[in-house]
Amino acid sequence: MLDLRIQQHFIDSADLHYQVAEGLAKPVDAAVQAVLACVTGGGKVLTAGLGTSNGLAQYLASLLLGGFERERPGLSAWALSADAMTASLWSENQGLANQVKALGQTGDVLVLISADGSEQALVDAAQAAHDREMTVVALTGRQGGTLSRQLRETDVHVCVPHERVARIREVQHLVLHCLCDGIDTQLLGEQEPL
Repeated sequence: MLDLRIQQHFIDSADLHYQVAEGLAKPVDAAVQAVLACVTGGGKVLTAGLGTSNGLAQYLASLLLGGFERERPGLSAWALSADAMTASLWSENQGLANQVKALGQTGDVLVLISADGSEQALVDAAQAAHDREMTVVALTGRQGGTLSRQLRETDVHVCVPHERVARIREVQHLVLHCLCDGIDTQLLGEQEPL
């Protein structure tokens, strides 16, 4: 009985990946171009998320620093801290925004990851990035929440139009891989098939 439930998870995930592939290709391409312009121009990529999204933000920073599937020089990337100790240093919701203010510069990119885009701390971080004349790349789910309404025309929104958090995270994980592969392809050329 449980094996059928497990199989259904795989089927549902594969189905969603197939459904959103065409719709997400352009915003992911735009995210690749934003990050590429940043790092080739001497800027850095700051990543952030709360809860489980913080893990995805750290994962992206490590892929940018260490490489994806090929060897290349590390790209300047930093995962902002969303842990309780850092958050307690500032008033509620200001921990990430204050880190953006301290570390972000004009031309940098801030990648924010959220299942629904409703977290005020991420909205405040996006505003801090805009104050620094940074580009924001937001990976969200559902309808994008308050964060999507905070974005400017020069920002990039990659939204997974689904309600289940598990499915959103699965697609976001693939989006991070597509982002890194796109950057590597632009920097290093097409990779020979394995």
